[in-house]
Amino acid sequence: MSEILIVGGAGYIGSHMCKYLHEQGFGPVVLDNLSLGHRESVQWGPLYKGEMNDENILAEIFSSHSISAVMHFAAYCYVGESVHEALKYYKNNVGASLGLLMAMADHGVDKIIFSSSCATYGEPESLPITEDQPQNPINPYGRSKLMMENIFDDLEEANGLKSVCLRYFNAAGADPAGVLGEDHSPETHLIPLVLQAAKHPEKKLTVFGSDYPTTDGTCVRDYIHVSDLAQAHYLALKHLLDGGGSRKYNLGNGSGYSILDVITVAEEITGRKIDFSYSHRRKGDPAVLVGSSEKISRELGWQPEFNTLKNIVQTAWDWYCSHPQGYGQG
Repeated sequence: MSEILIVGGAGYIGSHMCKYLHEQGFGPVVLDNLSLGHRESVQWGPLYKGEMNDENILAEIFSSHSISAVMHFAAYCYVGESVHEALKYYKNNVGASLGLLMAMADHGVDKIIFSSSCATYGEPESLPITEDQPQNPINPYGRSKLMMENIFDDLEEANGLKSVCLRYFNAAGADPAGVLGEDHSPETHLIPLVLQAAKHPEKKLTVFGSDYPTTDGTCVRDYIHVSDLAQAHYLALKHLLDGGGSRKYNLGNGSGYSILDVITVAEEITGRKIDFSYSHRRKGDPAVLVGSSEKISRELGWQPEFNTLKNIVQTAWDWYCSHPQGYGQG
């Protein structure tokens, strides 16, 4: 069985990746410090608790397992927080990642799939965003992701590292089988917050910005189901294991939905009225982010299965209803 190191594998996307890899016959090995992830979500392979730049833990993992490739999900990922805590983001997303890359080089592991972001583009020149658009990030989070993409390019030139960088749009939804879901503390992602407001009217939803140059004045985003993200990572892994070269791909559905669109769909699914109020815009938030994933569909055959907002919100609602307090609740 080919073993894959999943850094950040106890987190939201990483745990779904472990489940998907296991179903495809791979052996996931998880490294996670559990600061944001959940031990309960690691169910398909061993868990090593620690930092991704811990030389001793990495040496133990690489010597105890036949690691064929690494998948990196261990970045801090909140745009607003990155604006106010930029040093935290550069220290982890760039600094700690370098420790992981050094350990990979020391142990002869030369393949990595990296969770990048549409935030590397900044304000898009045109929509939908394609991979050849200029990357001009407008917040530290996006800049930290772009720095890593540039580092991968340099390391390929220096020592042959092969990478696939997957530029996510907005990950959402939950495992259709109900085993895994989205459980952050505090929660900052829109869909879980909307569903919390539906379930608990006292948790009034705040919408940041009502004056964006969009149809209804609220931000527009491209939502992609977490299981479809896992499928894309698997295809990227197969590409590298089959001897393919480094690539950079967008991962989105190509459809934009405003915050009010999300609220409307959530009201339809839950059958409940969702109360909300407007607040000021958050610094670092572009008005519209919608991506084209035509390139990865053409080159790797990626076909999203849960490609409507209704399907995405439905799986998230099913998880929330069965796990009202997150992991450990069922």
